[in-house]
Amino acid sequence: MQSILNPPLPFENLSKPLQTMINEKAEVLILKKGEDSFLSEEFMKYVYVIQKGKLKSYQLNLDTGKEQILYIYKNNMIVDTTTILDGEEHDVCYEVLEDCKVMVLSISFIRELIYNYPEFSQKFFLYISKQMRYLEEMVTDISLYPTSERLIKLIIQDYNKENLFRFNILEGLSHSETAKLLGTVRHVVERHIKELKRDNLIDVVKRKIQIKDANLLLDKIHLLA
Repeated sequence: MQSILNPPLPFENLSKPLQTMINEKAEVLILKKGEDSFLSEEFMKYVYVIQKGKLKSYQLNLDTGKEQILYIYKNNMIVDTTTILDGEEHDVCYEVLEDCKVMVLSISFIRELIYNYPEFSQKFFLYISKQMRYLEEMVTDISLYPTSERLIKLIIQDYNKENLFRFNILEGLSHSETAKLLGTVRHVVERHIKELKRDNLIDVVKRKIQIKDANLLLDKIHLLA
């Protein structure tokens, strides 16, 4: 039985016959960094699965220019499950953060997999549950905890393979994009990163945050609480 805590993603570790059927139905799309990649109406027809690279979904306040990143999608993640479930357009923006290779499948085929193949549907609904818990945690963190604590938590989660939507998302990410994940602005993130470097808790090498002492970093959260 697969672990409920850290299940395979819906398109991972499938039986050979099911994987063959999916491969026969799939098309491949290549997206370049910086592209505004999708229109919401496309999700009424197709489902996109990231095979390589990173893509973000976000909401934007057109009056203030403020942006909140919702997800950073990476290997084998389904981009936007909402329309699969309710059949309605989902008004969200997308941008390619790294060159992406994307598997494209019709939404009707995905629904067929959910309805008729328990092997797939079990993984799909576990994936949905992970999404719901992630969004609940994000809203709670933004509402209840200071930016400094949210940043430390994000850095720690970036190294945790069991944290599906936070693991390995910070590498190559600018301070501006990190701020949009945390619901703040770039200069605040930069200030906190400098403080953590000054305290010898982290280092930054080639836009990758490296933890020097995880226990002390966790203690820092307790001190801030």
